[in-house]
Amino acid sequence: MPKLKTKSGAKKRFKLTASGKVKAGQAGKRHGMIKRTTKFIRNARGSTTLAPQDAKVVKQFLPYA
Repeated sequence: MPKLKTKSGAKKRFKLTASGKVKAGQAGKRHGMIKRTTKFIRNARGSTTLAPQDAKVVKQFLPYA
């Protein structure tokens, strides 16, 4: 069986935790902060774990993670 290639876009954006969850940066913080509420900006700090449905797709892109 040949080796599988990792999607290079996925390896730059996602990490797997020890328990197998997928960790990703918060979305919606690149630009346009003036129109976002302070509450949104505060809650979107740091990183988050993906929902199981999204994590399933990302795990296919990271076969050896």
